[in-house]
Amino acid sequence: MGEFEKVSFEQFCCAYHSSDIKDEFDSDMQKMYDSILLPSRSTAGSAGYDFKAPFGFTLNPGETIKIPTGIRVKLSEGWWLGCLPRSGLGFRYRLQLDNTIGVIDSDYYYSDNQGHVFAKVTNDSNKGKSVSLEAGDGFMQAIFIPFGITYSDNENGVRNGGLGSTDAKLTERA
Repeated sequence: MGEFEKVSFEQFCCAYHSSDIKDEFDSDMQKMYDSILLPSRSTAGSAGYDFKAPFGFTLNPGETIKIPTGIRVKLSEGWWLGCLPRSGLGFRYRLQLDNTIGVIDSDYYYSDNQGHVFAKVTNDSNKGKSVSLEAGDGFMQAIFIPFGITYSDNENGVRNGGLGSTDAKLTERA
């Protein structure tokens, strides 16, 4: 149904630098890229594949970060990847994905950005708790999910991009 891969070094660097991440990793980009781990399950009974942070970060209450994971996923037709925050981080810190659940479609793999999976997470703590993660810590889980289409579906559009790329009429409302 699917397979995780790393995006190219060039794609990761481009995405990282466009994410406005405040840190000192610029001189160690190759080391950071080389240490990116493919998502994996923790136990034989785990449904979710844990995405690991490619770098360490701290989020204070109300803060948000856009994380270029360095990962892409090749999916069989009829499958999508659902991305969710790891349960423990949600329970302890109210760490959440800004779009509530990330939907990675099978044709995203072929986009110009190599199907690079991003996660935008917010620490929504209402108890003043900061959350700190080290490089390699799990922060998001992803589940392979089958889907169906209607008998009358005849869509043949082609994607190139993410975040609204399948709806040319999509506009942001104030």
